[in-house]
Amino acid sequence: MVIFLPNSELNNQQLSNGVNLLISILVRYPEIGTVSFAPPNNYLTLKFMLSAIPSIIEFSTIKQLLIDSITAYTMLEGLPIEAFNIELFPYGQVAIVNIVRDINTIAKNELSLITALLRENFEKYLIIEPNDYLLEEDLLLQEEVIENMLENIKYHPPAQPLIGIRENGRVLIFNK
Repeated sequence: MVIFLPNSELNNQQLSNGVNLLISILVRYPEIGTVSFAPPNNYLTLKFMLSAIPSIIEFSTIKQLLIDSITAYTMLEGLPIEAFNIELFPYGQVAIVNIVRDINTIAKNELSLITALLRENFEKYLIIEPNDYLLEEDLLLQEEVIENMLENIKYHPPAQPLIGIRENGRVLIFNK
């Protein structure tokens, strides 16, 4: 469900860019359970669902690997990091890995790096919704859309918070 507010054409375009970004991220990366965008600080939050709670040592090791990898990637690309945070939230027998990044410096390749590292290191816990129905061309198209939408949103971010979730093979986008 997507709700468009009848403000101006620019606001609708900004909202459309935000919605398209969240849809493309969730379609391209089945490892991501939810993704949200929060103005006014323009943070993108990625939530990865785990079927069990990793030990503190295991999570700390993987967290440091993510920090080192993202820091190295952004240094190589010459990008600053405005906001970057990784947290683990246990809920009963399951957990959520929450990664927050600023929209101004995150790149499509960084999303690929984050998901690949989590898939590799939390392979026994990470809940992944299969996207076997997508062809390689579809995945490449989604990556191109992500790259374009990230660039557009840097200059014209949506004014409203957005959240994208997976539900039974569907991607749903809401404004908060």
